[in-house]
Amino acid sequence: MTDVEAAARRFIADVWNARREESAHELIAPECPGLGGTGPEATLAWHRERRAAFPDLRYKIVDVVAAGERVAVHWRAAGTHAGQFGPVPPTGQVVSYSGATFLRFDTAGRIVEVWSCNELFQLLQQLGVEMLPPSVVSGPGA
Repeated sequence: MTDVEAAARRFIADVWNARREESAHELIAPECPGLGGTGPEATLAWHRERRAAFPDLRYKIVDVVAAGERVAVHWRAAGTHAGQFGPVPPTGQVVSYSGATFLRFDTAGRIVEVWSCNELFQLLQQLGVEMLPPSVVSGPGA
């Protein structure tokens, strides 16, 4: 296992699952973009918001691929919707969804970039959110 792969696994275990904020300060570089800012606090802000909606949310690593200073992590998450999630009030519904997170590390082994994609649509469906396409207005003058 490479150093960056070990750091990526620690990021998920410590920051995402165990909520060890001190680990975020060790692993995330000050210039790493996050929710409304940069650095560890910006990254932690996103996780605090998600934890407010899903307090027992847990991530399981499915697969990891590391090359140079980059790591890709395929993960699955599950938790109970016990708090406000965007416009969706708490439902008590247990949800499960997956995603991938891509990390880039600097030469000191700190995370300088985080990019994630996940099955948000599937998550919202599990919460009972009905997604409708916008109305299309057509014809002259539309």
